[in-house]
Amino acid sequence: MRAAIVTLCGVLAVAPAWAGPAEDARALYARFVAAQNAHDFDAVRATLLDDDRFLWITNGLALRGPDAAITRMRGFHANQVWRIDPVWTRAQAIAPAAGIIVLHVPLVLTVGPAAAPDRYRILVSALCVQAPQGWRIAALFTTDANPDGWSD
Repeated sequence: MRAAIVTLCGVLAVAPAWAGPAEDARALYARFVAAQNAHDFDAVRATLLDDDRFLWITNGLALRGPDAAITRMRGFHANQVWRIDPVWTRAQAIAPAAGIIVLHVPLVLTVGPAAAPDRYRILVSALCVQAPQGWRIAALFTTDANPDGWSD
């Protein structure tokens, strides 16, 4: 029993140094963010699992497949300003199984008219999987950050 608990703790441990697969997932998510900030939807799509099982939960909606995700993202990018800034110092990763990383990344989303964009604190959990083409994002779960749990 003790060995099972030790093993489980090791599998679910936070990756403090971003080693191995956790670093691969972080790099994948960084490419996803950079592509969005560049409004490069082909590059965004290349980071997503190319499968109808891809899932994005956002604003109370469940979107299936990368095409649905890209369509929704294009609508967001109609704003004059759209910028994602991950807070990497608060990011965490767990590896529940081989070839799977759950990456939790707080971020600041700046969006709106150029004269007065809004800033939102968002929490994103990305399910990253090792696919035949390399690491891909298989699911995204986004929610607003609790203002009591995140101070500057």
